[in-house]
Amino acid sequence: MTEVISVRFRNGCKNYYFDPRGLQVKMGEQVIVETAQGVEYATCTQGNHEVEDTAIVQPLSPVVRKATENDRRTVDHNRRRESEAFDICEKKIADHGLDMKLVNVLINFDGSKIVFYFTADGRVDFRELVRDLAGVFRARIELRQIGVRDEAKMIGGLGICGRPFCCSQFLDGFLPVSIKMAKTQNLSLNPTKISGTCGRLMCCLKYEQNAYEDAVKRMPKVESFVQTPDGPGNVKSVDLLQETMKVSLDSAPESLKCYHNCEVRVLRNGKGSREGIEIPLERPTRYVEERPEEESGFAEPLFSTPFYMSSALEEAPVREKIGGPESGGKSRRRHRGGRRRNKGPAQEQAKEQAKEQPREKPAAKSEPKAPGKPERKAEPAAAEGEAKRRRPRHRGGRRRNKGGGEGAKSE
Repeated sequence: MTEVISVRFRNGCKNYYFDPRGLQVKMGEQVIVETAQGVEYATCTQGNHEVEDTAIVQPLSPVVRKATENDRRTVDHNRRRESEAFDICEKKIADHGLDMKLVNVLINFDGSKIVFYFTADGRVDFRELVRDLAGVFRARIELRQIGVRDEAKMIGGLGICGRPFCCSQFLDGFLPVSIKMAKTQNLSLNPTKISGTCGRLMCCLKYEQNAYEDAVKRMPKVESFVQTPDGPGNVKSVDLLQETMKVSLDSAPESLKCYHNCEVRVLRNGKGSREGIEIPLERPTRYVEERPEEESGFAEPLFSTPFYMSSALEEAPVREKIGGPESGGKSRRRHRGGRRRNKGPAQEQAKEQAKEQPREKPAAKSEPKAPGKPERKAEPAAAEGEAKRRRPRHRGGRRRNKGGGEGAKSE
């Protein structure tokens, strides 16, 4: 067993082992390590722990020290230089007319080496470009051609599932993915649906491949001749995840019935003739899914009498139950709007007396007769029982002036 720490470099998901040399490093701390490319800045992903000797590639590189504040300033300065180098390199590529796409620029910790990553369809002669970049930056220049999957890993982004790319988040390396995996999982062979942003088959097709391969071994193939609880038939489709299949029975070929894998007995796996196949008289038993009993937390039924209701009100109407025994059996009316006025017994008694007394009409005033003016005839009195029409109330608009102002109607 060897004591090591695990670190991860920038723009990488793979963990590397380094010799701590007596340093106690915690997860999340930054350290300076010695690599084959020189001194580098890295982040610790797992503190001091022991691993098997066979899991270590000898010789094991050491940890120089924990990162200080000056080291962090140096890293920030290198990030600004990388942004400037990216713009300068793009201009140089355009000046030389090279058919290449610049992806990323990385500068090592001490600033002595600059690596330019690019993609291209074929081979590119960039010797003149390297000379121009070396004259500008006064450092060792290295150009590396990468593939489209490496480009997606460096740039990052969101997949069709809505999550960040697996390659840029947690995958140590690229997994081999083939179109056969999509066929095994009964996926659509449309390239736009099974391809990632990089244009290659999605890496997640590899995740469940082992489970599908195991299910394929236990499930019958399409067009297999099987015996079911309802009689013999042919398998028309298979659901590997739920381990179910749709069977066309000989007794009812126009309709398909769904059966679980344990409900059928395979008589012939795959396509072929039925000659020489004996159909057993004994049919398989039906599959009954066991469901756990749901334990109810209520001691009484849900719609039983509430605990707060007294036994005396069980036969009473709903309004009396709401009012309770203190309300004297009167229904409680809900006040809909406005301020409710509290009327006392004296006000109610005065109101009743006013209703009983007949309403006296005021005496008509005698007006002097004007000379030369004809006498008006008296209008007939309204019949008994006919309700007097009320003048409609003005509800909106401009109110007419009925006084002696400008809007008064002259007679």
